[in-house]
Amino acid sequence: MSSLPPLSPEQLVKPRHFELRMGLIFFTLFVPLGIHLPYFPLWLQANGFDAEQIAVVLAAPMFLRVVTTPLLTALADRASDRAHVYVALMAASLALSAGYFLTPSYAMVLAVSLALTVAWTPHSPIADSLALSGVRRFGSNYANMRKWGSISYLCANLAGGFILSATGAQAVPVIIFVAFGAALVVALIAPRLGRPRRASPLSAADIQHSAPKLLNGYFLYFSIGVGVITASHAFLYGFVSIYWKSIGIGDSVVGLLWGWGVLAEIGMFMIFTRVFGSFSVVSIMVMAGIGAIVRWIAFPLIWPLGLGVGGFFAVQTLHGVSVALVLIGLQKMIGETVAEERTGAAQGIAYSSNGFFTAVVTLLSGPLYDRFGVDGFFAMIPIALVGLVLIGLAARSAPQRRIGR
Repeated sequence: MSSLPPLSPEQLVKPRHFELRMGLIFFTLFVPLGIHLPYFPLWLQANGFDAEQIAVVLAAPMFLRVVTTPLLTALADRASDRAHVYVALMAASLALSAGYFLTPSYAMVLAVSLALTVAWTPHSPIADSLALSGVRRFGSNYANMRKWGSISYLCANLAGGFILSATGAQAVPVIIFVAFGAALVVALIAPRLGRPRRASPLSAADIQHSAPKLLNGYFLYFSIGVGVITASHAFLYGFVSIYWKSIGIGDSVVGLLWGWGVLAEIGMFMIFTRVFGSFSVVSIMVMAGIGAIVRWIAFPLIWPLGLGVGGFFAVQTLHGVSVALVLIGLQKMIGETVAEERTGAAQGIAYSSNGFFTAVVTLLSGPLYDRFGVDGFFAMIPIALVGLVLIGLAARSAPQRRIGR
């Protein structure tokens, strides 16, 4: 691959209010997800879908985006500006989400979900790619920008729970549609950074030496390990809201439980640089994997042991470890080892890894929940362990040099 030229003089100028604009992008980006993840399964159940149908509707789009997301993120890398691709995909997502207003038959919901995932899934990797360009070019702090996504996700969890407690689950498609509309408006102010460029005047030989191809052992083991640890959360994402409702927990409390986990995630974003900034990405990911294992051991025991809703709040605190550390650790790895002109492709590969393994586990989660109920969480433990083994293999093939700003 031929190296791209250094940053142009215009690209060395930091866009006005870059961090604020990226913070707004992340804030609006995560509102639809903050409604979809906890409450979409409840909407499916309210429309008569059984556990296996819910698993298919949730998993099938994940398999599709494994193929489509890397293609679209690579397209964004080649576009005149990644922000233009982001705006176009957000507009497409708004239009496609209106499909949920149609009669919610199994075939219709599955078709809309498949179409929507093509446009929706690249939002996060493209936004991450823009943010990482700011980190490289201008020294921006990724965690300080990305935390606003977690804050909005928290707000969506809480607001969604209270709205649904008043209106019922049929409001879910309306909230998602409105959220995409707000995200499209904010997308119009996304910072324009031009095409990705390398941020230092290295020679072509230096770039090739310091920025190895993405298909190397370290990047692949690490990305797959991240994907497998993330996939161990599939049972939680697909069925925990349904489980909580089945034991008599109301919509508003379900929203609070989801929100508490995200609050822990925000807390991790706020303290990460100060507490964990000097840790290696492998160490960070090992902590995340251990946090996930502890969650899956604890979840099925809380209600039988009489720990009540307070016990669920306690175990949801580990969201700050098993999820936030994965998010930050992945971006830290890409920032340290991938050249800027490859960050879009790197984000796409990593997101596809997450999507593929999460899709597989989500598909298995329907029968698991049907047969074992909450005890299905125990099946997530060996999955997280496999992820930790892969992270260990990544550590053995880690590169000796990092990419600087």
